[in-house]
Amino acid sequence: MQLSLSLSEVAAIVGAIEVRGATARAITGIGALDTAEPGDLSFLGNPKYKAQVAETKASVVLVPRDYAGEPRADQAFILIEKPSVGLAKLCARIEQSLWPKPQPGVHPTAIIDDAALVAASASIGPFCVVEKGVRIGEGTHLQAYVFVGHDAEIGRDCWLMPRTTVAAECVLRDRVRLQPGVIVGSDGFGYEFIAGKHEKVPQVGNVVIENDVEIGANSTLDRARFSSTRIGEGSKIDNLVQIAHNVVIGKHCIVCAQAGISGSSTIEDYVIIGGQAGIAGHLTIGRASKVDGQTGVNSDLPPNSFVKGTPCLPYQLEQRINVLRKKIPELFKRVDALEEQLKVAHE
Repeated sequence: MQLSLSLSEVAAIVGAIEVRGATARAITGIGALDTAEPGDLSFLGNPKYKAQVAETKASVVLVPRDYAGEPRADQAFILIEKPSVGLAKLCARIEQSLWPKPQPGVHPTAIIDDAALVAASASIGPFCVVEKGVRIGEGTHLQAYVFVGHDAEIGRDCWLMPRTTVAAECVLRDRVRLQPGVIVGSDGFGYEFIAGKHEKVPQVGNVVIENDVEIGANSTLDRARFSSTRIGEGSKIDNLVQIAHNVVIGKHCIVCAQAGISGSSTIEDYVIIGGQAGIAGHLTIGRASKVDGQTGVNSDLPPNSFVKGTPCLPYQLEQRINVLRKKIPELFKRVDALEEQLKVAHE
């Protein structure tokens, strides 16, 4: 990582409310509070690490605006509303230098069908395949080995990383980012048991991904049996997530790693689904609900639900049950002892 920023430059980038202390060191790296060295920037994003701020060797630390401590000599605290957001702004600046926008054009090893429409400002990397009828918008970048099937549509300023697939007739709107290995438009898992064997049900719909969606590495989004599997504006999907056919995910949802959503379920706006959670088919998860990690959901959830466990229960109830579960072995011992006492009393 190539980084060299003064204290004043960092403060401007992150939107400082106050700068406490000073350092003449250039910031050349980013580190955790407990491992940072002089010249590094760190941040207090989680209150549980508050005690580490006083001990950190970092030259600059992003802290919440209500942080009361004072920096050491040759150290500065930058007070901001949300240190994690401030770090994200700084990393965005670094990202621009690490991965600059590629020059427009088509690499000589790419295969572009004559009937495809590729915007002049788009960039098509090595060994990409773009089939007939594809439309690729302004400023979009396809890195190496991207496949785009016939009649698919990719909007403006999208970024498709290596070995991603956008299958036939699928649609990506603007500013969509696909991490390596994402598959958009694989067949939905549909079969009918006929005459003693599983017969494939044709999957003739597509996938539509709205503006500002990011999808993590090796996640898969199945095309619909009919109509569209749809991901709403601003939603973020982590690595290794399975989205089945005809699923509809609303706006600004979060789906964490290894979660799976079965066919024809609807996830309304602002829902958060934790890692390894599973959503059964044909369900509705209400707006702004939270599904804890490793939770199994097998019934509809009303808006603003917070559930945990398999089968899922309200979060606080499941937490209480977990506490009681630990006491079950001791409870059995007590019951056995009582039975022995009663047996002796009746003899």
